[in-house]
Amino acid sequence: MALEHAILVSLAERSASGYDLARRFDASIGHFWRASHQQIYKVLARMETDGWVASQVVPQDGRPDKKVYAITRAGRDELARWTSAPTPAEHLRSEFAVKLRALPFGDASAIVDDVRARRRAHVERLAYYEDSAARHYPRPDDLADAELGGWLVLRGGILSEQAGIAWCDEILQRLTEPADR
Repeated sequence: MALEHAILVSLAERSASGYDLARRFDASIGHFWRASHQQIYKVLARMETDGWVASQVVPQDGRPDKKVYAITRAGRDELARWTSAPTPAEHLRSEFAVKLRALPFGDASAIVDDVRARRRAHVERLAYYEDSAARHYPRPDDLADAELGGWLVLRGGILSEQAGIAWCDEILQRLTEPADR
């Protein structure tokens, strides 16, 4: 996947200025596809050149004019083409997992501290996702077709954070409780 596809998805949901798109990215898509605001603006310019998005200048009182981007027919066609192609397997790359492998050679106490911090981060993200689910999808059995994709992604985030907490709990149990050996 390219950043272009993440932007197309966001613009298919709702047109936005580059600034609003970057803020929306930070609040949702950015949880699983990272991009800096600079990257988003650079890619938007390229996508406009390619005809996947079009912009309209909107005057603002007391502030510079802003460009509002919308997905074009060509952008929708690209999004349809991309969604029809199989998704390659995503390979996990985790510095944390390598650190755990280094347990016999390093500072076990520092690794335990790292696991505790990681667990706290999972708990915070889980609370954020659950709050978002309650706010945006209070009745998941009654979702409109347009809401289903967003809800499924949010469910994936919730399940991922729950798994992260469970893994941290297992690690902490093994590293901090006396072994029955």
